[in-house]
Order: sequence, then structure tokens, then C-alpha cells
Amino acid sequence: MAVEVKAPEVGESIREVLIATWLKHEGEQVELDESLAEIESDKATLELPAPAAGVLSRILKGEGETVPVGEVIALIEPGAVATALSPGKEVAAHKKDKAAAKKNATPAAPAGAPAVPPASTPGAIVMPAAARLLAERHLDAAKVPASGPGGRLLKEDVLRFAEGHPAPPPTAQPGGDVAQLEDVVPMSPIRRRIAERLVEAQHTMALLTTFNEVDMTEVIELRKRYREEFEKRYGVKLGFMSFFVKASIEALKFIPQVNAEIRGTDIVYKNHYDIGIAIGGGKGLVVPVLRGADRLSFGQVEVAIADFAQRATANKIDLEELKGGTFTISNGGVYGSMLSTPIVNPPQSGVLGLHAIQDRPVARDGQIAIRPMMYLALSYDHRIIDGREAVNFLKRIKELIENPARMLLEI
Repeated sequence: MAVEVKAPEVGESIREVLIATWLKHEGEQVELDESLAEIESDKATLELPAPAAGVLSRILKGEGETVPVGEVIALIEPGAVATALSPGKEVAAHKKDKAAAKKNATPAAPAGAPAVPPASTPGAIVMPAAARLLAERHLDAAKVPASGPGGRLLKEDVLRFAEGHPAPPPTAQPGGDVAQLEDVVPMSPIRRRIAERLVEAQHTMALLTTFNEVDMTEVIELRKRYREEFEKRYGVKLGFMSFFVKASIEALKFIPQVNAEIRGTDIVYKNHYDIGIAIGGGKGLVVPVLRGADRLSFGQVEVAIADFAQRATANKIDLEELKGGTFTISNGGVYGSMLSTPIVNPPQSGVLGLHAIQDRPVARDGQIAIRPMMYLALSYDHRIIDGREAVNFLKRIKELIENPARMLLEI
């Protein structure tokens, strides 16, 4: 009996996903957990693993199609063995034979000639993701070495090639005008969905943002004092994020409305602290969740965030890691942002925005002093959180960051 491959769940309130690229063809052999396709949502681009070993007998939904979560998109015949080349492999094999014949007819390079990396097989199978990159970067597929099975040209091949071959500048027309004054590139599915979700959040929630600023002197001093010892013990650097995760948890306990959500006509207060960390991924922003963050040490928080960042760059975040967050922290400061209004990630009710640290003159004990200051922003759903609660939430974080020993003493 055929095993159904279904469009996966990729996070709360996401009802549909887009099939970006099929990595396997009908009739091809697949192994358990082998990647079948790339799936895009508004939160991430993820690889869909095979639920069983066998043969991919039928693809029901093509590339570029948007399908509801849970819908069957392909079938696998478990235990079956591919008895002949799949259509994709037949084409690749035929072209590989032609390329081999052409290679044998080509005279050898003279002795001492520098080695030249092999170019992609002429007419090789170009995967859709690779085709988009080729078009965007104005590259010739025939010049890009292909490393995929059956002579497939993968997006990784294009990216690798592009690093050493930047796109040429625009050429001029006979009249002297630049050939192309505009590049029209279709909005990616993930970017379209992000746009839809942001507008939806603005329309369905009563969003407000309140601000405060925090003196980072004490945290910076702690990082300098224990930097080497921390890195030696945990294998990662002591960053700022662990301090804000811990401070946010204490503030959420102090103002529980920020850790709640509206469900129908009810308010659901969460007694657990699963903190979403916004991270720039390979194809956009992803928000993996630190489960039980209140039970993690500073070192465990930093190790988990470093792991998220590494896997997000490679689009290797697991689907389950994007679900169930109760509150989100977004650090725009890593990109140099001085001030912003982050947008809440439904069904959560609040998001904390961090910003760049900048030396500024401030009044201390009647004197002007230069201190490393950071603006904080809390965007929140005013239907459940009042302004007074939002202000007190940020004040609590400010108190803890400016005196981080209080987090250890829980006072």
C-alpha cells in the first residue's frame, strides 16, 4: 500500500505551504528520511524528508503550487526497487553519454597546461532553484560545474560558482545608454507570504509599540570579565542574547499578560516560557523556539542560539523547532538598526525588539557621562495588554540588564 507524503506543518497559524523544488523525480528510489522536496512557508525554507523507503511512484503537486497543510502531495511505494531509470535519470544518462563521447574526441591539453575545473554538462538538468539563481545573476548554465546526481545542476553549484565569478556590469547600447535600467524579479513565495502575514497581523491585532532605553555597561563588563572562561567551557562566545532571554523570562513572570494569547473569547495564560529567537536564515527570517528557556543556563541558551544560527543559514531548522513559541525576541541591532517597531508573531501577544548599542551622553548622579546605550521596543496586542503593563514589562527588563546580578538572585 502506498505511503502518503503530506504537506508538513511548519508553525502555528500557517495553513498552507509552497512546493519550491522537487529533489526527486517519479520512479526514483528514495531512502527513509531522504530529502524529497524543498518546502517554503512564511517562516522558513525546509527540506521535506521521505516518510518511508521505496520508490517515489507519483508526484501529485508540482513545483510552484501552494497546498494546504496536511494535503497529500506525493505517493511512495514502500519496499519497492526502481527497475529502470526514471525519466529524469534517462535524460541525464543520455546527455552524460553524449558528453563522454565529446570528451573522448577532444585532444588532451598540452603538458604543463593549468588545470581547468570541469564545466557543467551541456544541456544538463538544471534544477528550478538553480535556474532562478542563474537568471538572477545572469550566468550561463553551461559554464557552471554540476555536482548533483545524474548530472543535475543544483543551486549550491550556482552559488559556489558565483562566488568566484561576479556578475558583469551592465553593458551600454550603441547610443551610450545603459542596457538595463531595471531588474524585474518575481517576489519569492516566502517573501509574498511574509508580506501577507505582516498585513494580516496589522489588520487583526490592536498593535502598539512602547520604547525604553537600557545602559549596557554592566553586561559589557561581565562579558569582558568572563569571556575566555565562558568560551572555554561552552565552546561559544558569551553574547548579549542570553541576558535578554533571561531578563525577558523574569519580565514575563512579572507581567503574565505578555506571555498569554487570545483564543476565541478566552485569554490563555501560559505557564511555560518557550522563547522564539528571530534569526536571519538562508532565504529569510526564521523564528526557532527555545523550549523551556526558564530552565536553561546562560551557557545552554548561547549554545542553542549558535546552533540555530548555523542551521538556519543552511536551511536545516527542523519543523518542530518553529512551533509553540510564547514570546519572541528580535535583534535588529546586529544589522545596525537604531530603532524599530517589530511586528507580533500571531498567536503570540508580544515581541521584544533589540537595537544597536551606541555610546551616548546620559545624566548620572548629576553629571554627564558617556555610556553604551540600547533602545528597546515592545510591540504588543493592546486587546490583551494595557499600556501600563507594557511600560512595566520594559522597565523590568531595564532593571535586570542594568543590574544583571539580580537575575542570578531572582530579585
